[in-house]
Amino acid sequence: FRSSGEVAAHATVREPVRYWSGNVQDRVLFYPVEATPLGELPHDGLSPLNRVPHVAKGGGSADMRRLAERTLVMACCDPAVGLLARIYEQASGYRMLVFPRSSRSALSLLQQGLVHVAGVHLAAAETDDGNAASVAEILAEPARLLRVAAWDDGIAVGSAVTAQSVRALLRDRLTWIGREPGSGARQCLDEVLQDRAAPRRLARDHRGVAEAIRSGWADAGVCLRLVAEEAGLRFLPIRTEGYDLCFTQAVKDDPRVQALVRVVQSREYRQMLGELPGYDSRRAGELISVE
Repeated sequence: FRSSGEVAAHATVREPVRYWSGNVQDRVLFYPVEATPLGELPHDGLSPLNRVPHVAKGGGSADMRRLAERTLVMACCDPAVGLLARIYEQASGYRMLVFPRSSRSALSLLQQGLVHVAGVHLAAAETDDGNAASVAEILAEPARLLRVAAWDDGIAVGSAVTAQSVRALLRDRLTWIGREPGSGARQCLDEVLQDRAAPRRLARDHRGVAEAIRSGWADAGVCLRLVAEEAGLRFLPIRTEGYDLCFTQAVKDDPRVQALVRVVQSREYRQMLGELPGYDSRRAGELISVE
């Protein structure tokens, strides 16, 4: 995204632009439609190229302002976020927009005030400070971390790969699919490859890694157990990571954020999340402050 006043947009080459709207910290922001983990969502309006509508405080369509005020905007890479969105919308009546972004990219959007919530998994679950150190490094203001799950991160391999261990994988001449720097999966892959060159070809998200392997474009890559099993791929676990949702203290009293906390703490969501392969939801709903 790029931000200009009360407008959030990114470069596009087609017009008209379909967009969604959301209100973040009393600014109405407009987001050009892109592929999301939630599938095809109804857009809020159309705008000519590079002229996404500007809505000032107290101005613009009353219906548009109401819709923006009832929208929670999140950036994360959780492949199971659709489950959260469905339960959240049913329980709260608010809409959730989710943009697929790596942990550091999501935190950058949070720092810029372009989203309410950022998903973060940059530390092993047993690390003392968990994701708090990474959040404190990027954000310039106090924040809170809402634990969602501890999940299994590891290597998915294609059917032609016979290696039964990570060490054996590294001895074979395999084609790896990577992830962008700043993602938890890339951090995990760098630890696996050590001083070896990082893959030149990158996938956008966990499911992109699995699809590249399943389609035969790569032999191996780092993703979550859930995604590997959904794609029918063999999975070699590397580590268990803590996955948190981060929001700033400035929005902690926002009713949309409070509704999110209640849903993550709810028995329905925790039970359903914990039944997914590789997800441990026993600590879901815990909150910690990051100064």
